[in-house]
Amino acid sequence: MRDDFGKNVPRAQLTVIEPAWKLLLSCKGILAVLWELYPDHPNLLAAYFEPGKLGERFVKKPFYSREGANIEIHGPRGVYAQPGSYGAEGYVYQAYASLPDFDGNYPVIGSWIIGDEPAGMGIREDVTPVTRNTSRFVPHYFD
Repeated sequence: MRDDFGKNVPRAQLTVIEPAWKLLLSCKGILAVLWELYPDHPNLLAAYFEPGKLGERFVKKPFYSREGANIEIHGPRGVYAQPGSYGAEGYVYQAYASLPDFDGNYPVIGSWIIGDEPAGMGIREDVTPVTRNTSRFVPHYFD
């Protein structure tokens, strides 16, 4: 939103395919809101707006960031931090859950559901525990 071109969007004559409300869903702050609404839900990790509620193992995520930038993992091996230019808006603190380690590769599965039906899945994998823009990605489509 703060890119140099961003100030031109309101006055540009263009059609936006992705609606602006998607910005709310891409904000990591929604993780803390979901946890507040559905505490102890089996598909959620505990998440808070304030640090210190999760003990020594947690992940610090900027509200708005991309490709793993500014993610800090406070885990059993110490702190792993990705550099970046995000975080001015604030952070969310989420419980730590270790990723599986397959010979030094860490996969993350992302899934898409439309209504009650699975629609797709992507697997991102990296040699670090934070997926980045250089991570390998394999999309899957369900027909």
